[in-house]
Amino acid sequence: MAACVIRRGLLSAVNKYSKPSSLRALSAELSRGAEAGRRRGVPCCVCGGAGLQQQRFMSSRPEGKVLETVGVFEAPKQHGKYETGQLFLHSVFGYRGIVLFPWHARLYDRDVTPPSSDSKPEPPGAHGSKEVKGKTHTYYQVLIDTRDCPHISQRSQTEAVTFLANHDDSRALYAIPGLDYVSHEDILPYNSIDQVPIQHELFERFLMFNPSKVPPFVPRDTLRAWQEKNHPWLELSDVHRETTENIRVTVIPFYMGMREAQNSHVYWWRYCIRLENMGDEVVQLRERHWRIFSLSGTLETVRGRGVVGREPVLSKEQPAFQYSSHVSLQAPSGHMWGTFTCQRANSSMFDVAIPSFSLDSHGHRDSPYSFLF
Repeated sequence: MAACVIRRGLLSAVNKYSKPSSLRALSAELSRGAEAGRRRGVPCCVCGGAGLQQQRFMSSRPEGKVLETVGVFEAPKQHGKYETGQLFLHSVFGYRGIVLFPWHARLYDRDVTPPSSDSKPEPPGAHGSKEVKGKTHTYYQVLIDTRDCPHISQRSQTEAVTFLANHDDSRALYAIPGLDYVSHEDILPYNSIDQVPIQHELFERFLMFNPSKVPPFVPRDTLRAWQEKNHPWLELSDVHRETTENIRVTVIPFYMGMREAQNSHVYWWRYCIRLENMGDEVVQLRERHWRIFSLSGTLETVRGRGVVGREPVLSKEQPAFQYSSHVSLQAPSGHMWGTFTCQRANSSMFDVAIPSFSLDSHGHRDSPYSFLF
């Protein structure tokens, strides 16, 4: 099997494409080809050979644009994990990235019917929750190539990691752009002879080139120190997933810390949500409806249009949308669950379940005030 060549035009570097729609179509085509290859056991994202896949890319690119080689695909790992320094292409959002370090999370998949003995207790009010015993799954903390950020901004937030800022305002947040959490199956690994293949302000602070290693980008002491110092606030421990009428919702909660406000304690969490259309029918997210239960005994209801000011369309060509938000409680733990109301092409509406997830402080009492900078 000939190796697949990653093309810079496909990955949106240096603004090779004048029309973002062309880029997104190409990214979607690559995603579908990669998935088909994985199902057949093909060790690269090709439907029968590199020439065929490259021909697809060439036929969709704007007239007069030249594609540049940025690397060569490797066989995706079916077992084990990717190491720090592994270059990859995101199979859904199409951006280039590099692995910083792996996390082992507990994946609670409501699409798998559990034995009754494995069921977890439901939070108050979460009737019909299909919460199951978690299974270990590998996720990665990664850097996103900043050249690709403009082209994924309508599909995925590029500031997925936030911290509580170090001053008196208990609602202030500090964001680190270009960090993401990526599931093992979303990684399409590749290699490159470029000593700086990813453009990100933290790349050369965290990693250095060592041609004697595989992969040839190894962690600096600053990356190890940063991970150790901020481990409680970066750690991905639980992932919750549920599918309703071909719309899969994945939720990853993170505890951010506690602040004192008006003689009371306020506990903060961020949560990352990914919606993915697993079918062929085009749908649009119209409303959100949240229930937030606090250990203090309060139950809050939040309803509104869209999410983060958007009403994303999920189609076969652009199947996924990812965003993050925040919630605070005056108690060290609680639960959240709810629904997204979606609209089909025929204008009919249906509700998509947001799986119930725990808000847990893990016993931490302080917030991360110190950073690499």
